[in-house]
Amino acid sequence: MSEDFAQVEPLLAEHAELERALADPAVHADAGRARTLGRRYAELRRVVEAYQAWRAADGDLTAGRELAVAEPAFAAEVPALQAAADAAAEHLRHVLLPTDPDDARDVIVEIKAGEGGAESALFAGDLLRMYLRYAERQGWATQVLSATESDLGGYKDVAVAVKSRGPHGDPADGVWAHLKYEGGVHRVQRVPVTESQGRIHTSAAGVLVLPEVEDPGEVEIDPADLRIDVYRSSGPGGQSVNTTDSAVRITHLPSGTVVSMQNEKSQLQNREAAMRVLRARLLAARQEEAAAAASEQRRSQVRTVDRSERIRTYNFPENRIADHRTGYKAYNLDQVLDGDLGPVIASAVEMDEAERLAGAGHRG
Repeated sequence: MSEDFAQVEPLLAEHAELERALADPAVHADAGRARTLGRRYAELRRVVEAYQAWRAADGDLTAGRELAVAEPAFAAEVPALQAAADAAAEHLRHVLLPTDPDDARDVIVEIKAGEGGAESALFAGDLLRMYLRYAERQGWATQVLSATESDLGGYKDVAVAVKSRGPHGDPADGVWAHLKYEGGVHRVQRVPVTESQGRIHTSAAGVLVLPEVEDPGEVEIDPADLRIDVYRSSGPGGQSVNTTDSAVRITHLPSGTVVSMQNEKSQLQNREAAMRVLRARLLAARQEEAAAAASEQRRSQVRTVDRSERIRTYNFPENRIADHRTGYKAYNLDQVLDGDLGPVIASAVEMDEAERLAGAGHRG
């Protein structure tokens, strides 16, 4: 029996209205509004295209069944037409799932060395390179905002901004849509370069992915709530690398959030970078609270920001990558660390969609 997908009708009307609005030059005078409308239009375009494909496949099935009644020879075509209609309906159900409103956002990725000392810092450097290479493959721009190097190489902590190039299209292609699943504890198993006996050690690094604040007004910060300290930049081992007090530490007093920046040569640039990270952290905290208050609707979002969850193991002796959430496993760790992260992320996207689809079915 054919589905009617009645819930699509208002979305088709909204898509047509957005198309008319975006054709108006006056709308583009307000860049923020044009960006918001453009993203929603791109999101609805997926629905419109999926709906049209389903209508066509369902029409072919209806016509095939009618022909089979009049001419039994056509009956052999019906199973293939049924399969095509079922596949189109399943795809439409997927695109009708509520989307993450942050999918189109750019992100700030923070990587911190954890258990394992120097080896963990080296692994944090490996993770940074992996994300930079992956971003390059996606055509995204990257900027290292802050970095504290360790004595033997790698990073004690590093923050990098990842931005899509040009105007945002389909939110599903956004940076957050891909990288939001990377938050958590990443574990590495390998023989450390500092180990002479050749024993395999396990260490870990933490990754936090924050959706970037596009408009500073989106996260209001009272200057009276900030304590700003300046000091001299330091490099590995604590030696001073600057003769002026250009490094900046900003403390947001109500939340206790502290952000330090010393990469740039000027105090102003470090302050701007610190405020950028502070806004992203405060936005993420606000979203975590909202997700906790509506855990059923945003259950997958809560999972992505669990900073203590061990999400992945990188086993160098076996050249194995394993994602503990999705069950994904492959023996191409060298390629993954070189930026071939797509299949790993795809497994998380597919799991998230399957869980939301099952939830939608239960509610329906």
